[in-house]
This record gives sequence, structure tokens and C-alpha cells, in this order.
Amino acid sequence: MTIQRSVVAVPARLASSRLPDKVLADIGGKPMLQRVLEQCAKATGPAAVVLCTDSQRLQALAEGWGFPVLMTSEACSSGSERIASVADQLVAMAWGQVADRWDVPTRAERLVSTAVINVQGDQPFLEPDVVTAMVEEFGRRDPVPAVVTPVYRLKPDTIHNPAVVKTLLAHDGRALYFCRSAIPHVRDVDPSEWHQHTDYWGHVGMYGFRGDVLAAWNQLPASPLEDLERLEQLRLIEAGLTIATFPVKGTSLSVDTAEQLEEARALV
Repeated sequence: MTIQRSVVAVPARLASSRLPDKVLADIGGKPMLQRVLEQCAKATGPAAVVLCTDSQRLQALAEGWGFPVLMTSEACSSGSERIASVADQLVAMAWGQVADRWDVPTRAERLVSTAVINVQGDQPFLEPDVVTAMVEEFGRRDPVPAVVTPVYRLKPDTIHNPAVVKTLLAHDGRALYFCRSAIPHVRDVDPSEWHQHTDYWGHVGMYGFRGDVLAAWNQLPASPLEDLERLEQLRLIEAGLTIATFPVKGTSLSVDTAEQLEEARALV
């Protein structure tokens, strides 16, 4: 079964612990969330860009900007869990009115042939080409991976920054692990010189899920590594799922702190 449809899901909430209401922060005259949705809409391939939220305030704003909204529970603990809770509805939106025809695939077949692209609501400078590339990665790989995510080559001065999530890659580009520490460890070499011995990769923070994987999110076993690192993708790794990666140039700024918000405003 190949990927036949795709949809972008943007999970967002107002109750951010580090920067409350950050998705509505003004950046160059527009709320950050509006910028994210509009950047996603410029991508080629996805049938729709959908906001997934528990906030009626965000729902009203997004609909006013012209984007469909799916309401979710306030109990969702992560963006992936939020979009997973409405996976069937997202897949239905990817197929549109075609899903009502008698000759279309079954629900199970639609799930495995749909890519759901998860874009966080705090990436105001997301490049639409990255979303397009994620859809294309699903289309060109055989077998179709469970998850696809972009990575970028780290600069030496960011390798040991715990705020930058690192991705350990296998020789074929599979993600072996995600970590806030620098991996791999280069033995008998000063950490300041590790970059001279191997490439280090950062994680952009976007995921493309095969629909059936997303629909089964709540069936994945609990992940002690996820709890330790506070990285939800480790749940997938511990469950034995394949996360394919592809390289992109640079990274998309994620706004998690007041300092990053000022950085975003300066970039505009």
C-alpha cells in the first residue's frame, strides 16, 4: 500500500507552561499560530491544513482565518497525542468527498495510505518546502515508513546545548535515538572537538505519521525514556517503530521561551 493522500495537522493549546498564550503572541503584526497555518497552506500535496485544539478561542480565530478546526480533549499531554485523538477525522479530511464513494479503500486501507504531517504551532518560520518534502518522502519510500522526520546538521556551538534535540542516525538514515545530550560520545577526545570526528544532527521537531500508526498512538506502551528526556518520539523508538529521516538545510525556530519570542520578532 502506498501513500495516496496527506493532510497537515497543527496541534495547539493556550496553556503553555513556559510561555502562556504563546501561539497568540504577536510576531510582525500577526499571531504566531496564524503564521504557522499560513506557511503550511503554501505546501504542495496536503489536502488540508487543520488546527487541532482544546481552545474555543483558538477555534474561532482559526476559522476566521479560513482554516478548519477539530476540537480535542484538554487531557492531551502532547501534540502527537492531540492529533492522534482525531486521527480518523484527519484521514477523512485528507480523502474529502472521495471517501463517500463506494469504490474507495476501506478505513484500514485509508489509514495506511494517508500521511498526517504534524506541525507544531510554535514554528512561525516553517518553510513550506519542508512540508512538501515530507509528503514526497512518504511517496518515494518502499516500504512506507511508520514515521518521517527532518533533521539538520548541527553547528559545533550547538552540539552540547540541551535545549537542542539531537538525533542519532544509522548508516541508512534511520533515527536510532533522540537525546538532549550530544550523541555519539567520542571516546578519549575533548567534547569541544567531537564535531571534528563525526556529524551531529539536530531534530527539526516535525513528524509525518502514517495514518494507522497515529490511530494506534494510545496503544503504544509507556516509555520510561520519553519521561526522562521529555521527548515524545522516544515512545515510538521504544515500541520498535521505524523513524525515517531526511536532511534539510537549517532549522525552523521553535518559540518556547520569552527570549526565543524576541528572537522571532527580531527576525521579522
